[in-house]
Amino acid sequence: MTMQTVLLTGAAGAVGSVLREPLRRRLRRLISVDRVPLSAAGANEEVHQAELTGPGDVAALLPGADAIVHLSGVPDEAPLPDLLDANVTGTHHVLEAARRTGVRRVVLASSNRLTGCYPASVTVSPGMPPRPDGLYGVSKVAMEALGRLYADKFGLEVVCLRIGSLEPEPGEPRHLATWLSPRDCAGFVWAALTTPGLTFATPYAVSANTRRYWELDDRLGYHPRDDAEAFADRIPGAAAHFTGDPPQGGAFADPAYTLPHL
Repeated sequence: MTMQTVLLTGAAGAVGSVLREPLRRRLRRLISVDRVPLSAAGANEEVHQAELTGPGDVAALLPGADAIVHLSGVPDEAPLPDLLDANVTGTHHVLEAARRTGVRRVVLASSNRLTGCYPASVTVSPGMPPRPDGLYGVSKVAMEALGRLYADKFGLEVVCLRIGSLEPEPGEPRHLATWLSPRDCAGFVWAALTTPGLTFATPYAVSANTRRYWELDDRLGYHPRDDAEAFADRIPGAAAHFTGDPPQGGAFADPAYTLPHL
């Protein structure tokens, strides 16, 4: 699937900052947008500071685009109204703009925390029911449902990447299962953009960790290259964390993580 021009929302965020350079190297034109100022990293990157408050705001950035990678939103636990506004309504703006302008492929930033209440002993596949570990995870369930609707009803090609723990290297015991290296993050996103024949998918984006909780979706054709196990001897408490059967979300699944936002 040919990919020359991509709109990247949330380009200044943690995931967007990792993706801008790998995408720019592969594309003829990268359109990066965030609510904060950005500086173009090269001649083929076009930057915009914008609040995407409706489909029209998104559509104005889409002329010539082949696809959208939508990363903007609230990235962690927060009051539910804030999450619904940023993560659900914001996603609706993007999908509706794609429908109106004829952009077929949309990659949405979903999250592993959509299934964080499964126990560590269960290997979770993309087809299993959601078990979110908090309100943030609930917002990602709704995001994926919107993607499914626009794929089924309007023919968009929607890939909801359930992003793992994106860090330069794993820094806590849970990351031995959930780590996503920057290199693998870029690989998964490029596969989500370019793999032909996808109509709707919810693959996990996670490195090839020996203790990984989640099944990979072979339809993407990307095989992760990094393994958090290489860092295990640097992480105190790793052995204790994996005794018993903790929730896959770790501390995110604890009631104390959500109670301040209720």
